[in-house]
Amino acid sequence: MTGVLIRQASHVCTMDGPDLVDCDILLADGVIRDIGPSIEAPDAEVVDARGMLVTPGLVNTHHHLYQTLTRAVPGGQDALLFGWLRTLYPIWARFTPDDMALSATLGLSELALSGCTTSSDHLYLFPNGSRLDDTIGAASEVGLRFHPTRGAMSIGESAGGLPPDDLVEDEEAILEDCIRVIDAFH
Repeated sequence: MTGVLIRQASHVCTMDGPDLVDCDILLADGVIRDIGPSIEAPDAEVVDARGMLVTPGLVNTHHHLYQTLTRAVPGGQDALLFGWLRTLYPIWARFTPDDMALSATLGLSELALSGCTTSSDHLYLFPNGSRLDDTIGAASEVGLRFHPTRGAMSIGESAGGLPPDDLVEDEEAILEDCIRVIDAFH
């Protein structure tokens, strides 16, 4: 059996009982195959975990991955919510599908490097032909478990809403795309 053998973890946080001390963990095919002392797995890649804590993967339950590329825009720093949105809507309105995928890839990669194994994402802006598929593809590429949400905005500035009119969608188009996404990914 190939896989990864985490050797001599000082502490393993189990979340369902007492923590384990000085034990090995064998992973293969994305599954924990064995936990205990002195596991033999001659073909496995060995990770020396002495002095380390092993925890279950973290779960991010709320994200807007398209925003990753704009989190350091000076005009949005320290702004209140509506001011922040008004600063960033014009930037997001220029995003392409490639920009959306890049932003999602970067955000998901940062999550993975931080110990996150599962993320949700609430995508509600679809500028310039962007689709939920762009972020789903990014998640597949990064390798995180992913639970996307197809959100929407249908009331723009001209109708009393906050977002610019070029970022809102017709309600019929929103419903049609929701059906398309369900048919494609569920």
